[in-house]
Amino acid sequence: MISEALQRLLVEQVGAELNAHGAYMGISLYFERQTLKRWARIFHDQAIEEAGHARKIIDFLLDNGVDFDVPATRGATTHYESATHAVQAALDSELRVTGQFDAMAAAAQSAGDHRGFQFLQWFIDEQVEEERTMRGLLDLIDSGVNLFQAEPLLDGLAGE
Repeated sequence: MISEALQRLLVEQVGAELNAHGAYMGISLYFERQTLKRWARIFHDQAIEEAGHARKIIDFLLDNGVDFDVPATRGATTHYESATHAVQAALDSELRVTGQFDAMAAAAQSAGDHRGFQFLQWFIDEQVEEERTMRGLLDLIDSGVNLFQAEPLLDGLAGE
């Protein structure tokens, strides 16, 4: 059985992942409005991935007999000052999520919860990729390249 502390943190994380889903949809719509279709697609795909992360946690909780309610989610903005601000918001979100998974891993370790700790390893590895992708997108924007001309370069940055 997974520890009570980790159960609580994982249920909270379901809400965080669903909120990240909304935030990435908002960023996708920001780029869609700019007619930057590939930029929008990256963030749309990321939104779908975040919902998948929530589902992965939900499945783990269900498999371990944890009874819970789905946490409430909040709305997400579609308005950003610039592409840099939109991508920086995504990176900031990923950094927060990394901290959340690190805290969950620490809680699992301190409780001797090997099952929970093992489950979290996939997410910890995933966060390395998420941060790398957002940093790569920021580097591309910071290079000064025209965002329309940069669209063909996005496939390699997003790991597609």
